[in-house]
Amino acid sequence: MKQFTSVHDVNNINALVAEALELKSSPYAFQDLGKNKTIGLVFLNPSLRTRMSTQKAALNLGMNVMVLNIDKEGWALELQDGAVMNGTTVEHVREAAAVLGQYVDIIGVRSFPGLKNREEDYTEQVFNKFVEYCGVPVVSLESATRHPLQSLADLITITELKTVDRPKVVLTWAPHIKALPQAVPNSFAEWMCKADVDFVITHPEGYELSEDFTRGATITHNQDEALADADFIYVKNWSAYEPYGAVTGTHPGWMLNNEKLKATNDAKVMHCLPVRRNLELSDEILDGPNSVIIHEAGNRVWAAQVVLKQLLQSL
Repeated sequence: MKQFTSVHDVNNINALVAEALELKSSPYAFQDLGKNKTIGLVFLNPSLRTRMSTQKAALNLGMNVMVLNIDKEGWALELQDGAVMNGTTVEHVREAAAVLGQYVDIIGVRSFPGLKNREEDYTEQVFNKFVEYCGVPVVSLESATRHPLQSLADLITITELKTVDRPKVVLTWAPHIKALPQAVPNSFAEWMCKADVDFVITHPEGYELSEDFTRGATITHNQDEALADADFIYVKNWSAYEPYGAVTGTHPGWMLNNEKLKATNDAKVMHCLPVRRNLELSDEILDGPNSVIIHEAGNRVWAAQVVLKQLLQSL
């Protein structure tokens, strides 16, 4: 593995999950691998699980870790090539990324979409500038269109907890009060379409995701139909792909509760977190026996660790 930006950087997802679970059972077995190696984690946006789990994973492998909240602690970045920098930006990303690459062996980058210009977001202008100019392997800590470390942790969780060989996995849209990116559902769909699962996506009309990520999934606007006999339910809000970034309806009736679980195969409920209680997910679900969100969050460490291990082995 030379970089980790999507499922397309993985040769065999089942082997990657198996290796992650081996690391979970023996977290410190490869500490010599990261000795005298440094990872730099660059955040343009807030983070809890991604930040802490990736730091822990790197430390488990014996790496040094440096963290930079570049949006708050760095200079204001210019992203446009050819720009006359006579405004508020101070440093061009060409120099910033290249300099960061001088200090570290691997870089992790987190950047969110603006949800205003779809072409700009879906061509990953911000994230790809770091990939282009840093000169070292890059790990996506979430980008405008994908969150592969989260999706890998989700697949690890499903693999661990499934009770049938080919479980039914349902991605269901949830209500929210603001426009959220499509990165998590895009990425989850992309990974599930390659996994050995029966994958269904359900959402209200107007919240279709890009077919580039959902090809191979069953898609329905009927949530009750989708949830029938589900083994896993992945709950997530996202804004519209067209019109881009829009909230076309709040649909409070789409919030998952115990009544809706009755039609499932005692489904385990997942969410990437953070979650707005009693808006996206009910208290009774989050505090009940079907929720596996904390277990899922714990697996973020092993997702990050297996990726960093493979990148270190390729250096």
